[in-house]
Amino acid sequence: MQDIIEQLADKICAAAGNKGSLFIRGGGTKNFYGERCTNLVNSASSGGVLDAAVYRGIVEYDPTELVVTARGGTRLTDLETELARHNQMLAFEPPHFGPDATLGGCVATGLSGPRRASAGGVRDFVLGVRMLDGRGQDLSFGGQVMKNVAGYDVSRLMTGSMGTLGLLLEVSLKVLPIPAMELTLGMPANEAQALDRMNSWAGKPLPVSATSFYEGHLYVRLSGAESAVRAARAKLGGEEIAEGSAFWESVREQTHAFFQACKPLWRLSVKSSAPPLSLPGKQFIEWGGALRWLVAEADGEAAYTAIRGAAKNAGGHATLFRGYGSCAVVFDPLTPGMMNISRRLKEKFDPMHVLNPGRMYPEI
Repeated sequence: MQDIIEQLADKICAAAGNKGSLFIRGGGTKNFYGERCTNLVNSASSGGVLDAAVYRGIVEYDPTELVVTARGGTRLTDLETELARHNQMLAFEPPHFGPDATLGGCVATGLSGPRRASAGGVRDFVLGVRMLDGRGQDLSFGGQVMKNVAGYDVSRLMTGSMGTLGLLLEVSLKVLPIPAMELTLGMPANEAQALDRMNSWAGKPLPVSATSFYEGHLYVRLSGAESAVRAARAKLGGEEIAEGSAFWESVREQTHAFFQACKPLWRLSVKSSAPPLSLPGKQFIEWGGALRWLVAEADGEAAYTAIRGAAKNAGGHATLFRGYGSCAVVFDPLTPGMMNISRRLKEKFDPMHVLNPGRMYPEI
């Protein structure tokens, strides 16, 4: 495996020496996400691909400590299968979007599934990373225990960085036991009622692990000890959904009918208590109201401005998750202060702009 690291480092150094760029690719299941700028497309088409999937496998796993360390190219399905053998799981429920999804891609994109509002996001479970920076240097940060750190918490900084700061070689993650029992309830509600109920449930000691609302139907998943789940089920009412697991998988993997429209798909992260957003198109709500998916009816500058303005007024921001040909900027523009910090970080970790340049913003 050390030979593979050296080969990857050599390729990075060669690209830096030639003032070229490299497109980091693991399983390729999230290539759609982020900016698709000209230099990235050219890098991929001209063979400038850094294949992260070749460095794979579980490095260390101690079920008693609830910690696993695996290489970035490890397939999520393989990792989750091994964890399940010990009745454990990745609590942030990462979306795969295909059978070849890798751990590195999971952390680099920073995407979490339906359990995010109750368990936490990817960043909350990252304990340490090993990475190659834009100079080909082999660096390690963090460890395998939860602890306070001084200075930058680089391990978590890598989460959601879209490969712009380095290639993830290994990641140490905290894992959690699989709940003893889970069931899903469904009940009729309008959007305002659904938001009110979800926010009310969040303030009570209920074993709620996921919520969603779509077209007049509110769904809630209960997870935990059987006694707690049964008691909450009696309190909340509604009808038990027989195929609850399949439903939440369809939400996580975006195979649900809502996500099948070939129109711009926006991801609006807002305050959970924000009232219904009056935007043209269909919406799907998750995370107790904090995540509003929007299949936009209109495209163009006026539509982008309206969507981003609505998200800002609701205390959040909007991301163009799947463009379907839209020319909108994917991520919300950064403030001058945040852009300055992002540029400085890029200069520290990848001064020659070799790794995924422009995948998040043209400047980095």
